[in-house]
Order: sequence, then structure tokens, then C-alpha cells
Amino acid sequence: MQLTNPVQTIKGVGPKKAKLLAKLGITSLRDLLTDYPRAYEDQSVQTPIANLVPGEQATFAGTIANVTEKRAGRRSMMILTALVGDGTGYVQVTWFNQPFLKQKLKAGRRVLVTGRPAFAYGGRGQLAVSQIHSYEFLDDGADGKDHLGILPVYAATDGLNQRFFRTAVRALLDAKPELPEVLPQDVIRAYHLLPRREAFTNIHFPEDAERLKAARRRLAFEELYLIQCGLLLLKKAAAEQQTGVRHLPCSRLSCTVLERLPFSLTAGQAAAWQDICRDMEQPAPMRRLVQGDVGSGKTVLALLALVKTVENGCQGALMAPTEILARQHYDAFTQQLATTDVRVGFLSGHLTPRERQTMHERIAAHDVDIVIGTHALLSDGVQFAKLGLVVTDEQHRFGVAQRSALEKRSDVTPDVLVMTATPIPRTMTLTVYGDLDVSQIKELPPGRQPIRTFVRTTDRRPLIYKYVRTQAEQGRQAYVVCPLIEAEGDSDLPSAEEVYDELRYGILRGIPVGLVHGRMKDAEKDAVMQAFYDNKVAVLVSTTVIEVGVNVPNATILVVEHADRFGLAQLHQLRGRIGRGTHASFCILVSDNKGEQAQQRLGILAATQDGFALAEEDLRLRGPGQFFGTHQHGLPDLKIADVLQDTDILLEARKAAQETLGRKENLSFVLPILSEAYKEQFEHITDT
Repeated sequence: MQLTNPVQTIKGVGPKKAKLLAKLGITSLRDLLTDYPRAYEDQSVQTPIANLVPGEQATFAGTIANVTEKRAGRRSMMILTALVGDGTGYVQVTWFNQPFLKQKLKAGRRVLVTGRPAFAYGGRGQLAVSQIHSYEFLDDGADGKDHLGILPVYAATDGLNQRFFRTAVRALLDAKPELPEVLPQDVIRAYHLLPRREAFTNIHFPEDAERLKAARRRLAFEELYLIQCGLLLLKKAAAEQQTGVRHLPCSRLSCTVLERLPFSLTAGQAAAWQDICRDMEQPAPMRRLVQGDVGSGKTVLALLALVKTVENGCQGALMAPTEILARQHYDAFTQQLATTDVRVGFLSGHLTPRERQTMHERIAAHDVDIVIGTHALLSDGVQFAKLGLVVTDEQHRFGVAQRSALEKRSDVTPDVLVMTATPIPRTMTLTVYGDLDVSQIKELPPGRQPIRTFVRTTDRRPLIYKYVRTQAEQGRQAYVVCPLIEAEGDSDLPSAEEVYDELRYGILRGIPVGLVHGRMKDAEKDAVMQAFYDNKVAVLVSTTVIEVGVNVPNATILVVEHADRFGLAQLHQLRGRIGRGTHASFCILVSDNKGEQAQQRLGILAATQDGFALAEEDLRLRGPGQFFGTHQHGLPDLKIADVLQDTDILLEARKAAQETLGRKENLSFVLPILSEAYKEQFEHITDT
């Protein structure tokens, strides 16, 4: 049985179930097999209801005596409570807001429950279970003993309960699908890994806790090993198979531009510039990532590197994720290179067809030395005469394949310089940027204003916006960021549209207020951003679309509504929009969330401006799945590995990948296996 077969191949999965599974992203047998349990219930022992202890999780089986239904709260939430007995006693079991259970909870039906009992509110000593970890309805005559053991708990949904998932996965494993080994035997032996089939069996239905641990380690190792092999192969191919542009040492043009900068490079900038020069002067193509905190001065390194490639007779390209950021780079570069012969061009999707065609012709004829643009640089009509350097700004906004597509716009393999203002912990750097060498800029240039950050509750909003008005009347500008674009159902979160109307018709009446969010048409959005950039709009209400790169030195205030809804790294990126000029700047985080983690996160942000420290803390608190957001980094999502908790496994997997690719006798054996594994699981990576 092939894992590429549709999920309906499994008995019991018909069209209706398949449609529900598709909503969870499960369409093939491989999807089902790699839909790993989100938790496990150790149901090795059933506890009589009479022996349940408040606060201690337990598994018990019993018969439903009666069911009550009530509604509570502002949203009229449905509460279903079943009184369950087993002959030794009774316990109340409560489900919140699960109306689909109403038809299933019937008197006389048996149920197996795992949960944490507590004393019922007003129940005179009656035990109740509202913290339910899992439950099963038992067939007539079943005592629940066939459910005992370490059982998987899946991310279920309406119509797909735990029993369905357990039955379907068990049927798949019993069918003995083809599971060829994808790790070399010497790697399996050296790192004491379980065989692949045994690992899949025990990740879903572990024999015991030790077997479960071993299965998870094997599958996490495999996942990270394949990614590391892919990234290292990219690096190896660039170094060995591709002929790059060997740039000469910096000459008159580079030195002149460097000398005419209105500031001296910081120590971090100077060290990164040395790294870049050294790489560009090698015959192999440069592959370098420059990590710098918000405002650390990465753009000047891009300018110097692009000038260096121009003085070597080549062209350079800089790709930015947004039109406004690309335009800002174009304006800055044009100004800084005004006294030189360097020709700077601009390309975006908003140019007229004639303007685009003209720019395409100038690029192909080498009538332009440096081209700055958006994704339009990836369009089919763009072909460089001799592309010596590609710079991508805010790399996490571009996939690996997009970066590669731009590199292929020339007959020679260009150097690649990647810039990101998202401070990335080392483990994430290894996972996401394993094919790149890394330079870090940790200090800020002299003159950057420190940003004072405050956490305030919503009852202070009138005072906050009164201060915003005062600053606007003095000529300053402000950002107001909201978590939603528009109101959603019963949500009490202020949407950008609601706040926009509230401010312009209320406390900010007479002050030019703008609104920008991701659902606006690009032209409309760019027009508002440009108006803010030109100081025609004093207060910009937005969602997180302003997170990246906008440079408005006159903006001195950032207000974030419901700041607890954002990650630390994201809040730090937003905060980086202010503090860019000569005036004191203030970040005000508005939140009523009294939760310990929310208070901790916002307190950390108020206490430090070190983006790298915040990134480590954000990764620890939120986990890697939320760090970059959905599909931003161009690599496959990790299904079982966790780069925070599995640092040791990651480093082992990287070492194993380096050893594998370092042995020629191993390479010929491993490459076909890797190729097939990537085709199955990571196909969109191999576009590069």
C-alpha cells in the first residue's frame, strides 16, 4: 500500500469522513500517518468513581444516569452535564459549548472518561469533572478495558472523534504500508535510532513510555536530518558546482561611497562588511545572512555590497517585500549615489506596462546598474545582462524558491546577501538558514533614540489618545496597531476599522487619520502609506502590515491595542517603526489580560530593547510554530520536531547530515534515498 494513496483507501473512511479530514489537511495516507498525536492518555488503570481524588487525573468508566443542559454567559454558551455512575459512586461530567454531544449523551449509555476531578460548585461534596482530557462512548457490553494503555489523543473535530482516529490509524498500520528506510544504516546505528516502521507504530500506539520516547526521537531526528541535508546540499552545490563572480578588492567607487556616508560604521557593521567583502572576493558564490536588530543599519551594508558589484562590471538587485519599502530604498540609494555614475532603477507591479517594459529593456541592456523592486523582479520579462549580487530584504517574507528564482535571472550565479531585522535564535537559524553563513549586528548606530515602553489597561485609552492628539498637533506622527481588520462576531477585540472611526470622529477629530490593512487593494494601501510617509497623515491605524521596514523618522508614538494578542518578536518589530528620528519616542501596549504569561511577556518587552533576547524568550513562550507565522520561511512545517525542545536532536541531525554529505562513498547511496524522501515530504524545497 502506497502512502500516496488517498485517505479513503482505509476502511471506514468514506466521502463524508474524507471531506472532514481534508479540513484538517489530511488527504493522503501519508497525511494520516504523520498526523501525530497532540498528547497521550495513560489509561493503563481504571479508577472506581468512589476512589477519585480531587485534583488528580484519572480514567474511569460508568453509565450515564441523567443529562442536564443549561446556557450561561453573555454568549449563551451551552453547558451539558452528565451524572455518571459505576456502582461505587457518581460523578458529574461537564462539556462546555459542544452542542453536537447533545444527541449522544443519553441516559443508559456507557462512557469512558479521562479527566481531573474537583468538587462541584454548590454540590455539597459531589465530585465533578470539567477538565476532560479525553472521552469515549463504549459499545454495549464493553467494559472499557480494550481502551486501556497509552492511548493517542489527536486534534479531533466535529464528526471525527478519538475513536475514529485511533481506528483509522490502527487500520493503516495493520495494512503494512510501504515505509522504506530514509536514513543510512550507519546513521541509525551511530545514533541508536529505532527502525522507521517501529517508530511510526510506537508514536501512535506506544508499547510503553520508553518506546514512545524512542519513537519520537527517531522521527524528529529524521525530519531535522532531511532538512539539514537539503540545506547543506544547497550550500555544497553553490560552493562546488556553481561558478560565481569573483569580485576584486574594494576600489575607488566603493571607498568613495563609504567615505561619503554621513556616519561611521559601527563595530558590528564593520565586521559584517568584512565578512561580505571576503565572501564576494571568493570564486564560489556568496551565501550570507546579515541579522541585525531593528534599526541596526543593515541597509548601508546592502548599499556598499551593491556598489562593490557595480565597480566590478556587474549589476545588482535588491528585492523588498512591499512597494513602500522598495520605494524608500530607491529614494535613499538614489540620494546617496547622486554624485556617482551608478544608475539606479526601480521596478514594481504598479508601474505602467510601458514603464515596466522600458525597465526590462534597460536591465537586459545593462543600462541600469542597481535595480530595486518588489516581487516584480521575479516576473518572466526580467533578464539581467550580468547579475553579480542579489540582496533580499526581510528574507523571512520570501520563500527559498523565490530567492532562487531571482538568482536565476542571469547566466552567471550571483552572490546572495540576505538581510533580516527579525532576530532569530541559533536553533531557528540552523533550521531555516542552514545553507547560509551568518553575520550578526547587535549594537545600534549612534543617535538612535531609546524607546520608552509602557503597559496600560484599556481604561487609560482616553488619556493615551489625548496624548497622541497633543503630539500630532506638535507635528509628530503616530501608529495605532489593532489585532483585527474588522469586528468578528462576539469578539470584544477592537478592530482597525472600529478604532479608525472612533478616533477620526472622536478625540482625533480634525487630525488627519489614515487606515491601512491587508485586505485593501495594493494601490489603495500604498497610497495611504505614502501619505503617512509624506506627513500628510498624522495618525496611521493599521494591522501588522506596517511591521516590516517602513521608515518614518517623524513617527514617535506606537499604540498597540490588545497587545497580548501579539508575539514578543512581532511587538518588537512593530516598536521598531518609531525611535528613528531625533525626538523622544514612546510605545504604549494596551492590554487588560491579567494572565501570568501575558503579563510576563509584556513586562519583558517593557524592560528591554534587545531583540535577540526577546526572540529567545518569544521562542520559549510561544514555540517555533508561531515564530515565523504560516509558510513564511519557505521550508516545510515541522510536524514532530520542536527546535526549542529538540536542540540536542537538531545538532545531532546536523552533524549526521554533515558526515553523510562529507563521504563520497556514502553520497551515491544516500542521494537517491534523499531524493525520494524529498519528493514525498519536502518537494517544494527542491525547487531551489
